[in-house]
Amino acid sequence: MKFLHVADIHLGCRRYNLEERTKDFFRAWYDVITNHAIPNKIDFMLIAGDFFDRRNIDPQAMNHAIAGLKLLKEADIPVIAIEGNHDQHNAISDFRDSQDERTHSWLRSLSDWGYLKLLEPSHNAEKQMTFLPWDEEENVGSYIDIAGARIFGSYWYGTSTTVALTILADALRDAHAEGLFNILMLHTDVEGHTSRPTIPAVPVAKLKELKQLVNYVALGHTHKRFDLDGWAFNPGSLEPTSIDEYKEDRGAFLVEVDDEHHITAEHISEYVQRPFQRLSFDVSGAEDAEAVHAGVTRMIEREARTHDAGDEQPAPIIEINLRGQLGFKNSLLQINRMRDEAREKTNALHVMIRNQSIPVEYAVAAGLDAQAPRYERERRIIEDLIARDNRYKHRAHEVAELVIEAKRQALSNEQPDKILELIARKLDKSDEKEKAEATGGEPAPTAAALNAIERNAVVSGQ
Repeated sequence: MKFLHVADIHLGCRRYNLEERTKDFFRAWYDVITNHAIPNKIDFMLIAGDFFDRRNIDPQAMNHAIAGLKLLKEADIPVIAIEGNHDQHNAISDFRDSQDERTHSWLRSLSDWGYLKLLEPSHNAEKQMTFLPWDEEENVGSYIDIAGARIFGSYWYGTSTTVALTILADALRDAHAEGLFNILMLHTDVEGHTSRPTIPAVPVAKLKELKQLVNYVALGHTHKRFDLDGWAFNPGSLEPTSIDEYKEDRGAFLVEVDDEHHITAEHISEYVQRPFQRLSFDVSGAEDAEAVHAGVTRMIEREARTHDAGDEQPAPIIEINLRGQLGFKNSLLQINRMRDEAREKTNALHVMIRNQSIPVEYAVAAGLDAQAPRYERERRIIEDLIARDNRYKHRAHEVAELVIEAKRQALSNEQPDKILELIARKLDKSDEKEKAEATGGEPAPTAAALNAIERNAVVSGQ
């Protein structure tokens, strides 16, 4: 027995508002079929969820789906699929109370039209999950027997998957076939192998409870390759759906099973894929925007992937991250200019520049000893912030002391007008001192000081 296991094809996926990216997902799907599925004369293909990128697809995505499925049908290769979270048309209850209440996804339509076989668990009169054999006339069923394998389908259960596995196990006990190679298709994250640690995943120990019931678990959902004990396999997506996935190993599993049910799984990644590259430039120490621009240009010329018209591989997508401490305002960076020049130099399909640098107004107290007293650390940080304002940089120390004193009074429930009076008095005094130092004479009274003198004169009757 030989089969191909794929998942997360995401037909119709459009990223960066580029039509070419939508075609990338089709090319990967089509190339896997023409260069691996058909030449290897597989007995069937498994699609473990997320065949489409979204529930409401456009005509082009459907055309891309049917183009590949027609090739497989003409080669007499059955396609067995389950829904992933991107395929489902509507929200569903945890375990779908009855087969009659199933939602109608595009995968259901493809199954009705005979392009694939969508496997879904059913429920009996007591609302217990059960697996029913595939009905060729109705194009519905929970499992199907092909080439010595019994293949079971499941739903996308989301955060309820761990609970659902117990119910699946009960149904599998009644339906698994001794002597056949039992396969369970499951779309879920698995603990320890997810790139989204904040989202609950199925514990490995829980998944392994199915080992006595199934010989192979065909996983999908996580966009990187992994396997568990040569028993549960996740091939990864065919194409990265975002640049964050570009380093992950992905592709398809070509699986051979001998008469003793020993598994040989070859991971395939040799098909058309869009190359990605992520570069990083440290802006720290750059005097101005031109210095950043020059540095980024040199980095691109030295490190960036390039594409020539005759290259067989598609043009790359490049992301450039600006990092470090920026010594001037963000608005002075010429992001569009850098992006356009980078694309011109590399002939990339797309160039992204992400400014992740720390603006100068937030890059505070560099080199401050972490063991310094709290008061000293607070004063230094505030002083560093104030020093970045040209109006106060020459008196940053005393203004920082004023801020701290105002904060202390506020925390002591001092009246707001008293705190404002303190701030006005200190700033007036600081202004007088600065003007005196500039003129070399006596401090000139500020407007606030003159107002105070006038008020005092009125009160004293002078």
